[in-house]
Amino acid sequence: MLRLGCDYNYEQWSPEVWREDMALMREAGVDLVAINVFGWSQIEPRAGEYDFAALDEIVELLHAAGIKLNLGTGTSSAPPWLTRRHPEVLPVAVDGTTRFPGGRQAWCPSSPVFREHALRLVEQVAQRYGQHPALDLWHVSNELGCHNALCYCQASADAFRVWLETRYGTVEALNKAWGTAFWSQRYGSFDEVHPPRTALSVRNPAQLVDFQRFSSDELLAHYRAEASVIRRHSDRNVTTNFMVTAHIRNQNYWSWAADMDVVANDHYLDHRLADPVAELSFAADLTRGLAGGRPWILMETSTGAVNWQPYNLAKEPGQLVRNALTHVARGADAICFFQWRASAQGAEKFHSAIVPHAGVDAAVWREVLELSATLKKLSEVGGTTVEADTALIFSWESWWATDTEARPSQDLRYLDQVHAAYAALRELGVTTDIVAPGADLSRYRAVVVPCLHMVSDQEAATVADYVEGGGRAVITFYSGIVDPDDRVRLGGYPGAFRELLGVVSEEFAPLLPGTSVPLADGGRATLWTERLRLTTAKTELAYADGRPAVTRNAFGAGEAWYVSTALDTPALSDVLERAIGAPDFQSGTAVAEPDARVAYAGGRVAHADGRVAHGGGRVAHGDVRGAHAQVEVVRRGRFVFVVNHGSKDIEHPITGHELVTGQPITSSVTVPGGAVRVVREEA
Repeated sequence: MLRLGCDYNYEQWSPEVWREDMALMREAGVDLVAINVFGWSQIEPRAGEYDFAALDEIVELLHAAGIKLNLGTGTSSAPPWLTRRHPEVLPVAVDGTTRFPGGRQAWCPSSPVFREHALRLVEQVAQRYGQHPALDLWHVSNELGCHNALCYCQASADAFRVWLETRYGTVEALNKAWGTAFWSQRYGSFDEVHPPRTALSVRNPAQLVDFQRFSSDELLAHYRAEASVIRRHSDRNVTTNFMVTAHIRNQNYWSWAADMDVVANDHYLDHRLADPVAELSFAADLTRGLAGGRPWILMETSTGAVNWQPYNLAKEPGQLVRNALTHVARGADAICFFQWRASAQGAEKFHSAIVPHAGVDAAVWREVLELSATLKKLSEVGGTTVEADTALIFSWESWWATDTEARPSQDLRYLDQVHAAYAALRELGVTTDIVAPGADLSRYRAVVVPCLHMVSDQEAATVADYVEGGGRAVITFYSGIVDPDDRVRLGGYPGAFRELLGVVSEEFAPLLPGTSVPLADGGRATLWTERLRLTTAKTELAYADGRPAVTRNAFGAGEAWYVSTALDTPALSDVLERAIGAPDFQSGTAVAEPDARVAYAGGRVAHADGRVAHGGGRVAHGDVRGAHAQVEVVRRGRFVFVVNHGSKDIEHPITGHELVTGQPITSSVTVPGGAVRVVREEA
C-alpha cells in the first residue's frame, strides 16, 4: 500500500473548519495525518497545566474519518512561559550571543532543564494516546537540529567536556587527537576545553569535527530520551523526520538510522541548486540507504512553492505528481505534504499547501486528487525494494572535515563533488545505492567514492578488499587525505588509497575561480589539479602537458580509477562508463533527442530511426552533450518507473502492464512529456 498524508496544524483553525477539513481529507484520499507537531503551548499553556480538549477532539474526528495519526510529541518548540522562567534553555550562537524566542527551536539540545520539561510533556501525551486505535506512528519533535544543532552555551560546554572524556578517556589522548602541540593549544584538563566559538583566527579543525560529532550525538540523545518515554506507554512505531537535503549537514544520520522504527525524510526542491530535480533523486536514494534498502516515508514535501528560499518558485503543471512519484520510484511508501491547509498567519503563510489560500477550486487541489488516484493504482508497489548494482559512498564526517575553515580551495565543497559524481551516474543510466563508509560492498558491480576526505583505516580497507576481490572502484580527488582525528596521512596523497590507486600525489594544485586547464582530449579541467606520480597505475586521461589526470590501476582481481581533477558531467560520465561499464539493466536515465521521440533500450539512447547515438544512456552529439538527464528509469521489484522530466514524449521498450493508464504493454510504453508511467513486468 502507498499512503498519502499531510501535516495538520489544526490549532490555527476554528472547529467549523476542522469538520470541513475531515470531509476534504476523505475526498483527497488522505490516510495519514501529522498532528501536535507544534502543540506544546496549546496543550500546556502554563507550566504543569494541561488542556487536551482540542487535541482530543481532533484525534476523534480523524479516527471517525478513518484517518490514521502521525502523532507529534509537541516538543519541537518551547512555549513562551518556559523560556521566560528558564532563559538558560535558550541556544547560544557561535559568536556567544543568545538566540531568543520568536521563531522556532529556541532551545539548547544539551539543556537539562529543557529535557526535563520536554519529557514531562511527552509522558502526558504518550499516556493519553499511546494505545489509541487511530495511532499509527509517533513523530518525535520535528526536524531535530534544523536551527539549533550547534549550541555554544555553558550547558553545551559542560556536555561537550563529558562527551570528550568519554571518547578519549584522558586529556593526553585528546591532545594527541587534536594536535594541540600546534599554536600552544595543549590542554591540562578537560575543564579547560570550550566549544569552538568564534576566534580571532582559524580554529582547530579537529576540534570543529569533534564538536559536530558531539552535537549530532546530543540531538540523537534527545530523540532517544523522548522515544524511551513513548515506548513505556505505546507499542506503535517511533520515528522523527530526517532532513536529507542539500542545505542541512549537522546530523550524521548513519548513526541515527538504527534508532528509527521507520526512516522518514523531509525534502523540498531547492532552486538555489543548478539541478534541483537531480538533488531530489539523490536525496531519495540517500534516504533509502539510511533505511537499509527498505521502504521509507517522505514525511514532508511541498505541493508548490516553499517560503524560505530567496526565490520561492511555484511548481509547473504536472510537477507535483512527477516529483512525488520520483520519490516513490526510489523507495518511498508514503508521500506526505506540509501542510494540509495554507496558513493565514505566521512565518510560513506563503508556503504552499494541499488546500491553498484560493481554496479547493485550484489546480494544486486537482493535482493532489490526481496523485491520490495514482497512488491507489500503484498500491501493489508498496513494500517492494529498489534494485541497484552500483554504490556511492557518502559520509557526513567527510562533509564536516572537507568544508572546514582552512582548506586548499574555498571553492572545494564536499557535497558539490558528491552531487557531481551522482549526476554523472544518473546521466549514464545507473541507479545508485548510497552507502556509509565501511559498508559491505560485495553485492555491487561498481563503487564510486567522491571526495572521501576523512576515512578510517578500516573504511579504506573495505574499498581495497572489494577491489582486490574483483570489484571496480572510482575515487575522486581529495579522498583519503586525513584519518578520523583529521590528521594528514603522510607519504603523499591520496593517503589511505595510495596503494589501491597506484599513484602518489606530491602536491595539490587548485585552480583560481573562472580558470581551467586543458586536457589531452580537448576537454577542460576546473577547480582542482594534482601533481601525480604513477607507481603501478596507468594514465587514462592526461592534461595537455602530458601529466596524468585520470588513472587506472589493476589491484588484485579488480580495478581502481582515480580522478584527480573536476570534470564536467559528460566527461565524468565518460570516465565512469569506461571504469565501471554501462548498466546491465535499463534502470537509470536517458536524455531525449530534442527533435524526436526516443527509443530507449538497455541504457542506450537511440535516434527516432533506432540508431544508437551513444552507450550508457547519453547522447554524444555536441548540441546535447552534458544536458541534464530528462528521463529516469528505476526498477522497484517487478515495477519499472519511467519518469519523463522533459517536454517531449518518449518511448521505453518494455512489456507488461502499465498501472497509471491500466493498459497492457506489448513492446514499448509511451511516456508523455512531464508524465510518469509504471510498468509491472510479468514473470
